[in-house]
Amino acid sequence: MRKLALALLAVGALAFAADSYLIRGVTIHPVTQPDIPDGSILIQDGKIAALGAKVAAPRGVQVIDGKGLHAYPGMIDSATEIGVSEVGSVRETNDTGELGDFNPQLRIGIAFNPASEHIPVTRANGITSVITMPGGGGRGSTGVITGQAALMHLDGWTPEDMAVSRSAAMQMVFPIIRTSNFRFPEGLTHTPYAEAKRAYDKRLREMSEFFEQARRYQQAKAAHDPGFKENLKYEAMLPVLEGKLPVMVIAERERAIREAIAFADKQKIRIVLAGIREPGKSLADLKAKNIPVIAGPTLDLPLEEDDSYDAAFSFPGELYKAGIQFAFGTFNTAFSRNLPYQAAAAVAFGLPREEAIKAVTINAARIWGAGDLIGSLEKGKWADVMLTDGDPLEARTQVKRVWIRGKEVDLSNKQTRLYEKYLNRP
Repeated sequence: MRKLALALLAVGALAFAADSYLIRGVTIHPVTQPDIPDGSILIQDGKIAALGAKVAAPRGVQVIDGKGLHAYPGMIDSATEIGVSEVGSVRETNDTGELGDFNPQLRIGIAFNPASEHIPVTRANGITSVITMPGGGGRGSTGVITGQAALMHLDGWTPEDMAVSRSAAMQMVFPIIRTSNFRFPEGLTHTPYAEAKRAYDKRLREMSEFFEQARRYQQAKAAHDPGFKENLKYEAMLPVLEGKLPVMVIAERERAIREAIAFADKQKIRIVLAGIREPGKSLADLKAKNIPVIAGPTLDLPLEEDDSYDAAFSFPGELYKAGIQFAFGTFNTAFSRNLPYQAAAAVAFGLPREEAIKAVTINAARIWGAGDLIGSLEKGKWADVMLTDGDPLEARTQVKRVWIRGKEVDLSNKQTRLYEKYLNRP
């Protein structure tokens, strides 16, 4: 009997050690608290059990010596197509669009592909979570409400395993007056302004009518109307109308931004503005309304030929000076791995480094309603941790090890396999 008990204890200790770690001797960058030099992080059951200057290793816990390394929370890309777009030019590998202008019932998390080759490449650079968007991020999308964006971890066997939030935001592409458009194979086409304005006004009316119909549905359901019939589109809008789910509005220019704010006020909904390129004088309004922003790619050309050369580089710094909560999104799949360098470019043009780190970690987590789960190194949060040999915003810094929900993930990927293959060629 005694031998059996000892055997059970030994098995328990081995199981405990398999998913438990003490990372010691590292410089801890919690993001929400001061740095901890020569600290330790205890990971148990997928979460951070303790961290600080003196943390003892419980019996059976694997000890990892991180001397000379830095521990940061895993980064979050707040706008991607990862998991639903593999090869942009091959339509069969893309699941970012749907027929119809109003599709709030569509959940992109269901279509997420855990086997995407972009996932290991991205997480190898310290990105552990992403917002995956429907409708191609709004760029070139013909829809208005394109579906529900999902906040996904970049490790797991199924979409359900990987979901931090299956419905993080409803995505809406705010209409603009478009007088020119590029379509393949026709090329650049032009539309008279009067015709473009009529199409724009029609879209605004359709948006207002759709929200009005959703509110009637909400009232009928609450009143237990005998003739009530469930409608998936309007059912999906209920969390939006109740203020529980934010609407991620794609709006590039000042006019669209101001009209999106006015629309949100009228409909009494919460919004997050994304993809802003030309804010004009709208930043004061965003601050007054406490509207978060997802900054687009900083490593990009100016929107107009007469814009300042550094318009994209300096925009995050302007958001910070205006007191607006913001995060970074790459609005990309293949180059989501460049998220830290997008933030670094903004640092060179006025954004404090500490704020750049927050914008790819805790700010993003808070904007998407997951600030109590991820985004910083704190006791009780998921252990999304990366170990680096330097500042993660520096291109020369190497990400040495990564944990997602307390599980260490393999950093090998298609790029490293190709590198090793051709390095060792005969």
